[in-house]
Amino acid sequence: MIAPVGSRSAANRALGYDTEYMPTILVTGANRGLGLEFALQYAADGWKVIAACRDPEAAAELRNLAAGGAGRVRVLAMNVADGASVKAAASALADEPIDVLLNNAGVGNPPGKVLGSLDYPGWLRVLDVNVLGPARVVEALLPNVTRGGRKLIVTITSRMGSIADNSSGGSYPYRSSKAAVNMVVKSLSLDLAPRGITCVLLHPGWVRTDMGGPGGKLSPAESIAAMRELIARLGPEDSGKFYDYDGAGIPW
Repeated sequence: MIAPVGSRSAANRALGYDTEYMPTILVTGANRGLGLEFALQYAADGWKVIAACRDPEAAAELRNLAAGGAGRVRVLAMNVADGASVKAAASALADEPIDVLLNNAGVGNPPGKVLGSLDYPGWLRVLDVNVLGPARVVEALLPNVTRGGRKLIVTITSRMGSIADNSSGGSYPYRSSKAAVNMVVKSLSLDLAPRGITCVLLHPGWVRTDMGGPGGKLSPAESIAAMRELIARLGPEDSGKFYDYDGAGIPW
C-alpha cells in the first residue's frame, strides 16, 4: 500500500503548481529496479504515476502498487524497443498532460563486451533499447509533455557514457549507447527549447540493482530520493546538462 499523502500544498507551491494540482510523471522500465522505486516514491508523494513496462501481466510488484495506489498509479504497456508499442501507449494516453517524462528503461552489456569477443547482435540490441528507445518515447509523447505544467524530460544515463571520464576502456556496447543517448538529449535540449521543454541527463550512481549488481554503493531508495530532490530543482537553465545523482556536474 502507498503511504497516505497529507497535504500536497507545500510541495506544489515549491514546484509552481496550484496547491491542489496532482502532477503526473511517466516512468519507463517501471517494473523493477530504479523504475519501480521511482514509481513508489512519486506515488507516495501524491503524484499521478504512469508506470510503463513491457509486460504488465508479469510485473506483480507494479500491479500491487497500482492496486493499493488510490487511483494514483496506472500501469501502461510499453516496449521502448518496439515503435508500434510506443505509439500504442501514446494513443492510449491521448491528450493527457505529462509533467515529467522519465526515460529510465535500459539494458546493460551483452556477454561479449570486450575487444576480441564482441557480440555485435547484442550490441545492436543495446543501442536499440538505450538510444533509439528514449528517442521513440520522446517523439511519441511530446504532445503530452508540451501540455504538462513542468515540461521536463529526464533521461537516466551513466557516467560510463562520458568520454572524458573513461579511464578503463571496455564495455563497448554499454559505453557507446550511453554516449549516444547523451548526444540525443543534448540535441533535444536545443530543438525543444522554443517549446519551453527542459531536457536533462542523470547518472543514478552505482546502485544495488539487477544491472548494478550487489556491490553498488547506493540502495535504490537512496539513489531515487537524491535524484528526486534534484529533479524538483531543475529548470530551463539546466537543459542539456549531465548531472550525477547528487547534483554534481559530470564531464562529457
